[in-house]
Amino acid sequence: MGIGELDREAHVPEVTGAAAAPRTLAEALRARGDEGLAALLRARPDLLSPVPNDLTQLATRAGTRGSVVRALERLDRFALQTAEALAVGPDPTPYPVLLALLTGDEGDPGIEAALPGAVALLREQALVWGEDDRLRLVRTARELLAPSAQHPSPTGLGPTVAEATSGMSPGRVQEIIAAAGLPATHDPVSAVAALTELFTDRARMGALLDAASPEALAVLDRLVWGPPYGEVTANPAPPVRWLRDRGMLLPVSARTMVLPREVALHLRGGRAHRAPEPVPPELGVSREYRPQVVDSAAAGQAHVALATVEELLKSWDRGGPQVLRAGGLAVRDLKRTAAALDVTEETAAFWLELCYGAGLLASDGEADERYAPTPAYDHWLDLPPAERWALLVTPWLSATRTPGLVGGQDTKGRTLAALGPDLDRAPAPEVRHRVLALLATLAPGSAADPETLFARLRWERPLRGAAQAASEGDGGAPDLRSRLARWTLAEAELLGLTGRGALSGPARALLNLPLAEAAEATAPGGGVELSVAAERAATLLAPLLPEAVDHVLLQADLTAVAPGPLRRPLGDALAVLADVESKGGATVYRFTPGSVRRALDSGLTASDLHEFLKAHSRTPVPQPLAYLVDDVARRHGHLRVGAASAYVRCDDDTVLGEILADRRSASLGLRRLAPTVLAAQTDPASLLDGLRSMGYAPAAESAEGDVLVTRADAYRTPARTAPVPVPDGPPAPDRTLLGAAVRAIRAGDRAATVVRKEPAAVPSAAGTLPRTSAAETLATVQAAAMTGSAVWIGYVNADGAASQRVIAPVRVEGGFVTGYDHTADEVRTYPLHRITGVAELADDQV
Repeated sequence: MGIGELDREAHVPEVTGAAAAPRTLAEALRARGDEGLAALLRARPDLLSPVPNDLTQLATRAGTRGSVVRALERLDRFALQTAEALAVGPDPTPYPVLLALLTGDEGDPGIEAALPGAVALLREQALVWGEDDRLRLVRTARELLAPSAQHPSPTGLGPTVAEATSGMSPGRVQEIIAAAGLPATHDPVSAVAALTELFTDRARMGALLDAASPEALAVLDRLVWGPPYGEVTANPAPPVRWLRDRGMLLPVSARTMVLPREVALHLRGGRAHRAPEPVPPELGVSREYRPQVVDSAAAGQAHVALATVEELLKSWDRGGPQVLRAGGLAVRDLKRTAAALDVTEETAAFWLELCYGAGLLASDGEADERYAPTPAYDHWLDLPPAERWALLVTPWLSATRTPGLVGGQDTKGRTLAALGPDLDRAPAPEVRHRVLALLATLAPGSAADPETLFARLRWERPLRGAAQAASEGDGGAPDLRSRLARWTLAEAELLGLTGRGALSGPARALLNLPLAEAAEATAPGGGVELSVAAERAATLLAPLLPEAVDHVLLQADLTAVAPGPLRRPLGDALAVLADVESKGGATVYRFTPGSVRRALDSGLTASDLHEFLKAHSRTPVPQPLAYLVDDVARRHGHLRVGAASAYVRCDDDTVLGEILADRRSASLGLRRLAPTVLAAQTDPASLLDGLRSMGYAPAAESAEGDVLVTRADAYRTPARTAPVPVPDGPPAPDRTLLGAAVRAIRAGDRAATVVRKEPAAVPSAAGTLPRTSAAETLATVQAAAMTGSAVWIGYVNADGAASQRVIAPVRVEGGFVTGYDHTADEVRTYPLHRITGVAELADDQV
C-alpha cells in the first residue's frame, strides 16, 4: 500500500455544514470540521506561513501557483491521473463522468474501488472542491494540467472542438458541419455545439468512422494516444483531407493539425489515460536469507564502517588537505583519500560526507584553511562501538547532502566537489526514509528487487523526481528520486543498515519514528525521541559486533597479527610501534627500524617496548623482534642534534668522524667544532632527517641537553556544529501548532463574516473598516466593557496594516483598551488612537 493510499484511508475530510452546495473553495473549506482543516494544513504546511487570517485567505493561498505545484508534486500516480482526468473533463465534472474518463467504456473494478479514495485525497488537499455532482478542480491546477500546445498533458489529449475552432471563420465551420452530414446553423456557436455533439455521440461517430478509408483510420491511430499534433504539407494526402474536411483533424497553423479531444476520447473508448494505475506496483523480492545471516552481515559491515571512519580521520589527525577557494576538496586530494582507504572515489566521497554530516570533520577556519577532525571526534572515539555507529547513521537519515553528486556538474558547468557547496538535495531524507520503510515491509531476511523498488517510488511521487532534477540543474537525469534511491541502497549497505540487501534488525529499531520526528530530533535542541530509537538500535547491534581483543600474536618475521579489533589503548600504541601491512578480519602489523624509532621518539624506552610486547602477546616475543628493538634503541640518541643553527654531538668521536667522511653528509654542511661536536649549516629538523637517511638514529635535544620527546599532537578544529539539513519546504506542523492555527483561522473567519450594526451617524460600506469619532469609539468600548459584550473594531498597526477584529473589552484606561481578541484567540491591548472605528455586533451574533 502506497503513501497516497495510507493518507486517503487515514484522513478522509470531514464535511459538515449547510445543505446548499458550496459556490467557492472558501465556502467548501468553511463547511469542513476542524479535523478537515487540520488535515489540509498537515498535508500542505506551506499554507501556514504565515497563519491565514481567515478561510477566504486560506482558500486564496491554496490556489496560488507555487502552493498548487508543491501539492501536485506530492500526489501519487493515481491521484495525479484523477486530477488530470478532471482537467480534461467538463467544469464542473460529475462523478460518473470522471469515473468514465478513468475506466472507459469497458469499466475497471480496480479503478472503481480506488477512485473514491483519490477524490477524497484531492478534496482533503483543497485541489478539488464541490459535491460529487459538481466536482471542480481549482483553477490553477486546471491551468497546469489541462492540455495546451505549450504544455502537453500526460493524457495525450488535445484541445476540445470549441478551443480548436475558436479562431476559425464562420464559413469554414459551416463547411465542416456540412461535410460531416450536419444541417447548417445560423451562427458558429451552434455549429460548434452540433459538431461536438456529433463527436460525443458514440453511434453517430461510429457510423462516420465506418465511412473512413483504412489510410485515414491509420492517421487517427498515430495521433490517438498523443501527441495529438501532426505536420501536414501544403497539399495534404486524400486521407488527411477527408479527416480535415469533417473536423476530425483541425488546423492550428498553416502546417499543423490537431486531433480534437472528443474524437480522441471516442477512439480510446472514453479513457483519458492509456494505462491508469490505481494500485501501486508490488515490491518484489530478489533473495531471501535467514534473519540471523542478514544481521551478521550488517554487523560486519557496521564494524568496517567504524574502522573506515576512524582510519580516515586518524590520517588527518595532524591536519588534512586544504579547502578549495570555492569550497570543498580538490580532486587530487579525493583520489589520495580513496587510495589510502583502498576504495573508489565515489565511496571515499561518501565516507567524507558522512564524517562531515556527523560533525566529526570540518574546516579549521584559518587563513590557510584545512580540513581536520573536530573536538567531537575525540568524544566519539571514547564511546562504545555500537553507540558510535548510531551517531553515524542517525544524522545520515536526515542529511540533505548527497555524496552521489560528487564529480557531476552544477547548473554553471562546474564540477561538484566533495565537502563543497551545492550538494544539498532537499528530497534526500524523504527518499532515504521511504526506501528503508519499504524494505521494512518485507519479511525479515528478504532483499527487495531494486527495479520494483524504484517503480514503487516513481508511482508514489511521479512528478517529484523530474521537477526536483530540473530545479536543481540535474536536467540530464530526469528521475532524481530513482538516483537517490539507488544511492540509498548502496550507502545503507556500507553503513550496515542492510545486510545482503535486506534490512537488519537494528535498522528496523532505528526506523520506529516517522521522518518528521527524526529530522526534528536531530535539530539543535532536539534529540529526546530519536535518542531512544538510536539507543534501541545500538543495543541490538552491540552483541553482533566483534568483541575487541587485548592481545596480538607476534611472529618471527617481524609481524604481529591482531585476531580481531584491538582495544583502543592497545591499538593506538601498536599503531605507533608498527606499521599496518594488511587489513581485514585479522590486521597484520609489521615492525621496522623506522617504526621502532618512532616509538622511541614518542618517549618510550627499550625496556618499555619489551614490557609492552611481552604483556600483550599470546606468543613469546620472537628473538628477531627483540634484537630489532635493542639495536635501534642502542643507536637511538647516540647522536644529539640541537640548535646552533644546528649541531651534532656524540661522546664517541669516531662516529662523528664516520659522518664527516660519508659523502652523503656533504649537503648538511658539517664541520667539527670539538672532538665530540659537529656544527651544521642546516636546521635541526633537516639535520635529523639527513642523518636518519644515512642509517643513524639521532635524537633531538633541548637547550639544556635533554632529549626532546616528539609526540604527534593531534590537530583539531575549533568547536563546530554539524551541517543543518536544507528543508524541503516548511516543516510538518505538530499537533499543537495545527490546533492553534485552526482556532486562529476560525476566529478570524468569524470576525470577517460576522454581521454587525453599522453606526447610524457614519454608515460604512460592507467589508470596509468602521469609522467613528474618538468620542464615539471611547464610549462604545466602555459600554461594552461594562456589559461584557463583544464589538467589531477596525485597527491599524504601527506598520500601517489595517485589519478587522472582534474583541470583548474588559478594561479601558490610559488610552488603551484591553480585551479578549476573538480573531487572535488571546487577550490583547490596543491603543485607542489606532482604532479607526467601532460597531456593535448584530443581536443574533452576540
